[in-house]
Amino acid sequence: MTGHIQCMPRPSLKEQIVDAAVETLHRKGFNGSSVQDITEAAQAPKGSFYNHFESKEDLAVAALQRYWERGETSREMLRDTQYPPLERLNRYLDHLAGSARKAEFRKGCLIGNMSTEMAGENRPVRARLAALFGAWTEAIESCVREAQADDSVRRDLDPASIAVFLLNSWEGALLRTKVDRNDSALEVFRRATSALLSP
Repeated sequence: MTGHIQCMPRPSLKEQIVDAAVETLHRKGFNGSSVQDITEAAQAPKGSFYNHFESKEDLAVAALQRYWERGETSREMLRDTQYPPLERLNRYLDHLAGSARKAEFRKGCLIGNMSTEMAGENRPVRARLAALFGAWTEAIESCVREAQADDSVRRDLDPASIAVFLLNSWEGALLRTKVDRNDSALEVFRRATSALLSP
């Protein structure tokens, strides 16, 4: 009886590459990162990249989705009903600011960074960014709407408009911190936010 050795399938390196892409793209930007930079960070052969992704842009879309998924725990603050809605919103914004301080204002937000760098160049990346901003806005809007219902936030402004303004202002403030390397812009953002929301 002749036996034969079965080859064990090689584990997929896709997840490692996506995780490495999040870190590399966040630190160096899309145009500052090569496929080799990403595969080296993933400790994967460069050729394995093309087994899973058609292009670096294709990987960027996957990295944006992974980055968004990693933020789900913090977005849960907006839905945590053990706190009143305005307190939830403030806790969330304070958490975002704390994360920026922890990173020493060097990396910013991957979604914001990619919007600045890639939105005008690549339709699939732009579509993913638009979807993420839309979902992010909806999460904030829902919390704002609840806060308006209990009269802790002004009711003369549309909650969707407030959410868009908060998110746009946050991204702008975060961009400024990368230039200033301090939290002055974040402090202004929080003071302006409090004034905007006051009933």
